[in-house]
Amino acid sequence: MRPPTHLACKSFLAAGVLAALLGGRAEAQQLQALPVPPQDWSFRGATGRFDYASVQRGFAVYSQVCASCHSLRQMTYGDLSSLGLDADQLHDIAASQPVPAGTDAAGNVVLRAATPGDHFRLPYANEAAARAANAGALPPDQSRLAGTIQGGPSFIQAYLTGFRDTPSSVTLGPGMHYNIYVPGNAIAMPDVLHDAHVRYTDGTRATTPQMAHDVSNFLAWVAQPHLEERHRLGIRVLVYLTLLLVLVAVLKRRVWASVRI
Repeated sequence: MRPPTHLACKSFLAAGVLAALLGGRAEAQQLQALPVPPQDWSFRGATGRFDYASVQRGFAVYSQVCASCHSLRQMTYGDLSSLGLDADQLHDIAASQPVPAGTDAAGNVVLRAATPGDHFRLPYANEAAARAANAGALPPDQSRLAGTIQGGPSFIQAYLTGFRDTPSSVTLGPGMHYNIYVPGNAIAMPDVLHDAHVRYTDGTRATTPQMAHDVSNFLAWVAQPHLEERHRLGIRVLVYLTLLLVLVAVLKRRVWASVRI
């Protein structure tokens, strides 16, 4: 699947993301990962739209759970305005996050409150610090995760709900966890979602499947923030081409109507 080039790159990125997630394999045996259950996402199709209530809840899951390990390097706090947040909400969210603002005279990093124009705060100072905190595994950036990993948001949702107790017949490597949806069933990331782990302000019950669905929706939106604009543009182009075809057909009939054979 090398040609075209952009597909080969996408496949390479997906493999790299999955390798970063896995971080190792089961020592005793390689088990077959279960197929990812299909999901009916609202944003699929030419007229698909994001479920913004779910996306907002997914942001709550990311900020309260995922952000401690995973970055969103390509997102600014101001980008959240597309979720329907007003200027005051954006300011409050950004101001709650300390970001680097250079160093002082002694060389120590100085922190300041973020602004809507700042990119999301990085959870670790550098890659070495990230690996040291995660038993050698590097938590992948989630900016484009839903668009690069095989299975997309459906895989992310399945993965987050796929943790199980390790069977007695399986021996995992140090720091590994058993997950039925990943190759070899061995994953470096632990099970991080538990019922009521996150508080939803809209009253939705924060069960593990609900949180997994919402954060997968959020990451799908992060990976394709302009998806709905492209859908609307595509519909306009189709309408324009249809009208143009009708006009050309009418013009053709009028031109040839005066021609006698």
